[in-house]
Amino acid sequence: MRKTLKTIFLVLVGFGCFGQQPYVLLVSFDGFRHDYVEQFDLPNFKAFVEKGAKAESLIPSFPSKTFPNHYTIVTGLYPGNHGLIDNTFYDRERDVQYSMSNRKLVTDPYFYGGTPLWTLVRQHGMKSASYFWVGSEIPLDGYHPDYYYAYSESAPFEKRIEKVIDWLKLPIEERPHFITLYFSSPDHEGHEYGPLAPKTKAAAHRMDDLLKLLMDSINGLEFPVNVFLVSDHGMKELTINNGTFIFLDEIMNVSDKSIKVVSSGTQAHLYIDNPSKRDSIYTSLSKKQHHFVVLKKEQYDSKWRFNHPGRVGDLMIMAEPGYYIRDKGRKTFLTSEKIGSKMGVHGYDPLIESDMHGIFYAQGANIKGGITISSFQNIHIYPLIAKILGIEPPKDVDGRIEVLDAIYRK
Repeated sequence: MRKTLKTIFLVLVGFGCFGQQPYVLLVSFDGFRHDYVEQFDLPNFKAFVEKGAKAESLIPSFPSKTFPNHYTIVTGLYPGNHGLIDNTFYDRERDVQYSMSNRKLVTDPYFYGGTPLWTLVRQHGMKSASYFWVGSEIPLDGYHPDYYYAYSESAPFEKRIEKVIDWLKLPIEERPHFITLYFSSPDHEGHEYGPLAPKTKAAAHRMDDLLKLLMDSINGLEFPVNVFLVSDHGMKELTINNGTFIFLDEIMNVSDKSIKVVSSGTQAHLYIDNPSKRDSIYTSLSKKQHHFVVLKKEQYDSKWRFNHPGRVGDLMIMAEPGYYIRDKGRKTFLTSEKIGSKMGVHGYDPLIESDMHGIFYAQGANIKGGITISSFQNIHIYPLIAKILGIEPPKDVDGRIEVLDAIYRK
């Protein structure tokens, strides 16, 4: 009887009968491919899905990289519109190369556009918290989430969960209604050993155990929490051999100082101010296309809405799935690698390579249960979370609520 009364209470709170705004927890498992739950037989993820809603896969925005897609999820904007077009890129206005390893630039508000969910929540009188997320430690418009941590890879995963639960146990006037939580696994293992390696499987099972810890703690609360489980991208297996890599110094003059080259493995951006040189390099590279394509800026705008004027390259060399770009040094590089070993890569066009797809699972008082929907682009998560929180999203977001209305429950 007591359990029945608690269930009724939680549902009533979830539907706002006590005038209380809902709570949302957004959890990211970096590099968690769309098929890992079945591939690795993860019982706690399966149990989560049975009670909630799932998509066949979550389609990342191009490029399928960590920084662009985490920020897309919390802004509802394509990378070309929010400004983080890759994990590393050149900014013409500042004449500087942004990199996720450069803490000074990573924490500079200049590089970040849009209205992150924690800012939107603040604008509507609610509190937010973040145990890591791209952009959360940056004072956008002068504000951080109300509670946040500067990124530290060494922060124990269990401690992250413990802190999230502490936030949810705060007095109601101090309690955050929107929280983000980030885990860097199984991305690290997927890169190092390949997406199907035993160590990647072990990492996925550890995430499964953490999910049980998280959900057991949430289910012990006296109010419901809408929980979203997502990933920024998937992972593709590559075999290291002489033909796997495209070395830029073999297809172009990388010593030409009039060309700025920024490579992120699956793409290389070429920044070329001289229009005639731009055309000649395009023509030259077009004749050498083998396991890569070269594109002009106008082509990637129409294909991926990838159009930031000061940050995308004038030309882009894009590796075919299964191949990877290196700047130079074939002989030196290959002698340092174990030929025949596996590695994992992401960044390819998610519209043609399904291994880039991640996960979307959701459960809570405002989420319908037992529903599977088609794969969708990650820009659409933002308006759904805003709707659950009773907030109107900005008019300029790329995401649309209609895409996920089928899983929303009032």
